[in-house]
Amino acid sequence: MKRKFLTNLILLVLLNALVKPFWLLGVDRTIQNVVGAADYGFYFSLFNFSIILNILLDFGITNFNNRDISMHRQLVAKYLSNLVTAKFLLGIIYAIVSITIAWLIGYKWFQMKLLLILLLNQFVSSFILYLRSNISGLHLFKTDSILSVLDRFLMILICGILLWGNVTQTAFRIEWLVYSQTVSYLITFFVVFIIVLTRTGWIRPKFDYLQIVSLLKRSIPFALLGLLMSIYTRIDSVMLERMLVDGKVQTGIYAQAYRILEAGSMIGYLFAMLLLPIFSRMLNNKEQIGQLLRFSFLLIILPVITLAVASLYYNYELMELLYHKHAVESGQIFGLLMFSLVFISSGYIFGTLLTANGNLKQLNLLSAISVVLNVVLNLLLIPRYQAIGSAIASVITLALVAFTQVLMVKKAFTEFIDLSLIKVFFFLSGLILYGYLTEYFETAWYISFFSIFIFALLLSLLLNLISLKKLREVFYMDQFLQD
Repeated sequence: MKRKFLTNLILLVLLNALVKPFWLLGVDRTIQNVVGAADYGFYFSLFNFSIILNILLDFGITNFNNRDISMHRQLVAKYLSNLVTAKFLLGIIYAIVSITIAWLIGYKWFQMKLLLILLLNQFVSSFILYLRSNISGLHLFKTDSILSVLDRFLMILICGILLWGNVTQTAFRIEWLVYSQTVSYLITFFVVFIIVLTRTGWIRPKFDYLQIVSLLKRSIPFALLGLLMSIYTRIDSVMLERMLVDGKVQTGIYAQAYRILEAGSMIGYLFAMLLLPIFSRMLNNKEQIGQLLRFSFLLIILPVITLAVASLYYNYELMELLYHKHAVESGQIFGLLMFSLVFISSGYIFGTLLTANGNLKQLNLLSAISVVLNVVLNLLLIPRYQAIGSAIASVITLALVAFTQVLMVKKAFTEFIDLSLIKVFFFLSGLILYGYLTEYFETAWYISFFSIFIFALLLSLLLNLISLKKLREVFYMDQFLQD
């Protein structure tokens, strides 16, 4: 199973590494530089608002469906007929609740107009993810890997033409970004829908009230978990924009720092997409998960720690390289946020295992505590420290979640799971010390920056966190080839 995981992960990461970073650091970054921090902050706040309530669209159906189809492939056609109808009903509820809350917190008509289109985009995006969950649940990982980047690839084409194609008389406007999302999502939806049809036959949407209610009841724990996680990971930008006089500017500065965090967290998300159906099937077949858990944990945590340490020491240089304004302010935030990436990535591994194992009650309790902690910290820190206060609140909250999830995994699984946490601690300590020393190197900053990655590779080999022999075994040993 490790070989299957790794080979599909390489394809998934390769495709996403080619497309999504170019979108975030090339096109999306350029858009922010063109429209300015205030206009982009206006969009970024509305975008995150639409995502927080996104769980009303999904209601946990995607993760529930992915997990269940992995265990019982024959249910895919049966689930589709009812869940397609359920998704449309949830879309109506999502729109009503979102518009009502937006009105209650004081959004004006010019904000509402853009929000309405963002709500449509979230509906189509949620439908795409649900349809893709059937594809990954059937373990068609190569197909799903290509589909995972299709919408971003289309957005790069559309926005690239608008930015650099000399086809408009005016500079890029922020609403064009939203319209580009709409077109890209709709095209992707039709492509995914056709692929699903080829696997399941024609879908006949039906309203079987008892069946739909039964499926939604089973997905409630997944829905609650998704809602709580969206709140404690996305509420910061909304609170920044609402609480401060210059909220749009502060949110724009925060978005500059958040962009690389978002690019880095995509890798963890890709791990989770692959691991959820794999863990689910292994647990259903009563297979040992210890080796795969350690393998996937170290595979993601070592490069993420390296990136976090390098970003801590060279935050200003990176922000100055990427943006025209606010490099100092966003650099301080960036240095903090990148350490939260370590905790986010850990959560994508351990949280996914706990989800596959059905520990949703414990995960929901942990997430509820995290929401309260995050909101309280933001209320206390934003008025005094502005965007930096939100970054501090995020790091503290995500650290609590990550450490608690590790303890939950230790308790839930009786088999010995070697995570090499002591070695990881020495790896982190060694990198922090080396990063400090690089500040005294008489070289260009980017040479010192990349030398941290070289040192990290050597240190991981020295501590035996990476074993070239074991990596070869994953591809060549018969026991893995049989998986």
